[in-house]
Amino acid sequence: MVLRHGVVQTVKWIKENSLSLAFLVMFLLALGGQAVAGTLDLDDQQRAMGDQPISVWEYVTSSSFAVDVAENWQSEYLQFFLYIALTVWLVQKGSNESKAIEDAGAESDEEQRIGAHAAPDSPRWARASGPRLWLFGNSLGLVMGLIFLLSWAAQSVAGQAAYNSQRLADLRDPVTWSSYVTSPEFWNRSLQNWQSELLAVLSMVVLSIYLRQRGSPESKPVGAAHAATGVES
Repeated sequence: MVLRHGVVQTVKWIKENSLSLAFLVMFLLALGGQAVAGTLDLDDQQRAMGDQPISVWEYVTSSSFAVDVAENWQSEYLQFFLYIALTVWLVQKGSNESKAIEDAGAESDEEQRIGAHAAPDSPRWARASGPRLWLFGNSLGLVMGLIFLLSWAAQSVAGQAAYNSQRLADLRDPVTWSSYVTSPEFWNRSLQNWQSELLAVLSMVVLSIYLRQRGSPESKPVGAAHAATGVES
């Protein structure tokens, strides 16, 4: 009975967290695939230049792999940070990705269920006041912004190392970190990721006005009017 109960609880836990688990598995598979594909690609270049191929471990601990990963992460978290922050005040009529037009803004304490309006099951910090309440009330955006800055910093350090390795191979002098982060190489890497992420968000905001996905919380109900704003399925 104990074993059966444990199995039931495990199955229940997996179901309740299936969305996070699915994306975690896909993330790990994609990251592993990138590591293998990147190693094979670099080995092909190494052989073409008459150099020895490297192992997967050598590749995933290299600046080349680090900068490729970090530049993707920073753009993703920038997208989420901007989306979280801007959707507090900005709206889009007809989009499921927007709050209702009349709800623009930080909303009242009662609407947010904080302070004296907190429910019995509200997080402890939602019943606090002052800096703790402000910090908790903005924690999602702050964490996304912090991860963006850390990822961007990692990209700059790893990018500088990879860039200098190439410069040394070309018999050119290495550059300092400050010179690298103001270089076309750094901004080309950053902006080519930013524009794609911003386009994806724009597409989701606009297309959700007119298109539907039955059963998805990211879509309005199939029969909802195009002008309906902030309506969840």
